[in-house]
Amino acid sequence: MATIRKRGAKWQVQVRRKGCPPLARSFIQKSDAQAWARQVELEADRGDLPVNAKVANQTTVADIVQRYIAEIVPRKRGGHIEALVLGAFLRHRLSQLVLSKATTAEFAAYRDERLKRVRGATIRREFSILRHCFDTAMKEWGVSLKTNPIKQVTMPPDSKGRDRRLEDGDGASLLNAMTTPATAYLRPFVLLLIETGMRRGELLSIRWKDVDLKARTIHIAKTKNGYPRTIPLTPKAVELLATLDRSCERVFSISPNAVRLAWVRLRKRAGLEGLRMHDLRHEAVSRFFEYGLSVPEVALISGHRDTRMLSRYTHLRPERVAEKLAQAITG
Repeated sequence: MATIRKRGAKWQVQVRRKGCPPLARSFIQKSDAQAWARQVELEADRGDLPVNAKVANQTTVADIVQRYIAEIVPRKRGGHIEALVLGAFLRHRLSQLVLSKATTAEFAAYRDERLKRVRGATIRREFSILRHCFDTAMKEWGVSLKTNPIKQVTMPPDSKGRDRRLEDGDGASLLNAMTTPATAYLRPFVLLLIETGMRRGELLSIRWKDVDLKARTIHIAKTKNGYPRTIPLTPKAVELLATLDRSCERVFSISPNAVRLAWVRLRKRAGLEGLRMHDLRHEAVSRFFEYGLSVPEVALISGHRDTRMLSRYTHLRPERVAEKLAQAITG
């Protein structure tokens, strides 16, 4: 903030910004003093002012990450995941560096170290969180840095999208592995994932008041992208929901972790250990297109607002397309 005061025959200007040394200058004309103050504040907003070496040498990366976890993460959807990611980062020696030594080269070395153990997509997500952490510190908390060190780090290429679908026999293997009393709730849960294309968390959040079997729809109030949606149900999905007990408020009164552990055991029994629960969403979206639904219709069900992302979930079977071509030509 700039302070302008008259001292004798001159106008004295002083600009103070947290993390930067105070700047002062004197002018004969008040208009010149005001113009200089505006210019300095503009440079401060761009991060062009000299960094206060004392602050940069006393504040660690962990200091801003911990504040980010305390103040920003709780306000974000999926914040618990970001808290876990940042908590793991805080255990690395890089988090203990002071800001003056937390250079792009240090983060690039950290990237290379992490790539030995995790995929490129994991690095991209982690660095996206850290980049926003530094941006917040610089723009809102007055932490003065010349640049965000994360922005200069070259990210690894994004991982190739998965194209795993249920192959011949996979569905039967899953059903055969869900015949015990302990898996009674898992059978309708898995089948509804395939019939609706919902995410695991979305299906777990559904309450019976969100289900309208007469209209054959389910309303999803909380979604990953923050936009609620109402999806149409297939006849099989309606049939499955009609058989479930309605004594509880939620359709499935189980925790995400319980579902995760049950899925791990299920796919092992079924001999499908490479199959992920999220692959069932890919299966569902692909089936919707094979049923002949249009892109807007499938997007209505899946909740994708970007058709490019929707295409990553679509893995049509060439033989099904060949059948359609044959029908179109001979018909």
